Amino acid sequence: MIQIANAPCSWGALEFDLEGKSLGYKQVLSEMVETGYAGTELGDWGFMPTNPDELNKALENKNLQLLGAFVPVAMAKSEAHDEGVALALKTAELMYNAGYRNAFIVLADENGSVEVRTKNAGRITPEMGLNEKQWKIFASGAEEVAKAVKDKFGMRTVFHHHCGGYVETAVEVDKLMQLTNPELLGLCLDMGHFAFGGGDPVEALEKYYSRIWHVHFKDFDPGVGKESQVNKYDYFKSVEKGVFCELGKGNVDFPAIVNILKSRGYEGWIVVEQDVLPGMGSPKKCADWNRQYIKSLGL
Repeated sequence: MIQIANAPCSWGALEFDLEGKSLGYKQVLSEMVETGYAGTELGDWGFMPTNPDELNKALENKNLQLLGAFVPVAMAKSEAHDEGVALALKTAELMYNAGYRNAFIVLADENGSVEVRTKNAGRITPEMGLNEKQWKIFASGAEEVAKAVKDKFGMRTVFHHHCGGYVETAVEVDKLMQLTNPELLGLCLDMGHFAFGGGDPVEALEKYYSRIWHVHFKDFDPGVGKESQVNKYDYFKSVEKGVFCELGKGNVDFPAIVNILKSRGYEGWIVVEQDVLPGMGSPKKCADWNRQYIKSLGL
């Protein structure tokens, strides 16, 4: 049975150092429950309690499962790998000791940290990408993190492609999948980021299904995407303008995606992520809309 979760980023709790303030975790978790979700991700380190007993209590009180934690690492820099492994292990240890031993490390690039990628999110060209040497460093770093987490805690790692980082386009996602061990590193397919990066999430779901261990539901507004191209918005401006709209209001074919997941017997979670900046919009209202939309698809 497919279960539906949401994530703190839908309330503006992001890993970036941005102006504005998101709601506290207690209110966020309460609003998740009130709008019909059964699970959550951890959010940025420190958003929720970092003591395992306190974390377990906070989630148990709301009858929520913890599915994973986003861990950003500047994978293209070999000197960042050791620190990245340490952060992933610290995060995995928290989830493991809190009792969530099937949770994922949701590994990503340190998005928003490379100027050319942040400035050109949604319109990346090949010359803005990694060279072959950098790709090998990137892939080996991702595998190093995944192996460390698996060896120490028996937990799995998925890679989250993301606009504003070095793995955004369909070609880049494919490259990383080719360079990494399918037994070690899975893929977290994020429908909205894949679409904003110029790809077709339905095609990606079919192509990489055996690697997709975790799924993020996010929609993409092609009108805002076009506006971003014309006005040369950076990643954050595109998010501010609503490039990731409410589910069903963009061009991601969620009915087809749900059909594929059901026909393939997908038994994982679907996590709604509607990225907004801190203090932006009406997160609870959007969360309710998104849950009702998913219910209309039979989930």
